[in-house]
Amino acid sequence: MVKFLNKIELIFGANKLYLSPMEKQVILNSKHFELTLNRLCYQLIESHNDFSNSVLIGLQPRGVKVLDRLKAMLENITGHSIACGTLDITFYRDDFRRRERPPIPSATNIDFSIENKRIVLIDDVLYTGRTIRSGLDALLAFGRPSEVELLTLVDRRFKRHLPIQADYVGKTVDTLISERVSVEWKEIEGEDKVVLYTPNNNG
Repeated sequence: MVKFLNKIELIFGANKLYLSPMEKQVILNSKHFELTLNRLCYQLIESHNDFSNSVLIGLQPRGVKVLDRLKAMLENITGHSIACGTLDITFYRDDFRRRERPPIPSATNIDFSIENKRIVLIDDVLYTGRTIRSGLDALLAFGRPSEVELLTLVDRRFKRHLPIQADYVGKTVDTLISERVSVEWKEIEGEDKVVLYTPNNNG
């Protein structure tokens, strides 16, 4: 589904607020959104079995939404409680000191040691890889895991700044620098979907 927007749309990038006429295309609707999360659950189960030595960690803020949904689905499928945590990377970002306004950190909730654990870092969109690099740095403050894997709901694969790849990918999309990908949740935006925003040159 493609929707042309005649008004000015607010699109939030990693560091800027973009104001421009945008073309809006849904690349994962609610049905395929749920199917994608379900597939990721079974891929995790195949690799981690009963999760007895595994921990899922969502990166604040948007990776936590992916984590919450996966945790509920995994516990329903396996019947096991899944160890989870949330990780804020604000002060580990490489652009931390370049921002005009002081950043407001989110909560980190890891009340256990990750020493020798198998960790799955979770975020909603993988793009340049810089957020994940920051997450790895922040993670090491809590111990030395035996292994770290990466799960992302959307992989924008053509603009890496760092050699980082995901082990579990919900949807791979090929995008331009000028485009934006937004993962939207029914608890926040009213519907589960992934949207691609493209500048409307006719606007």
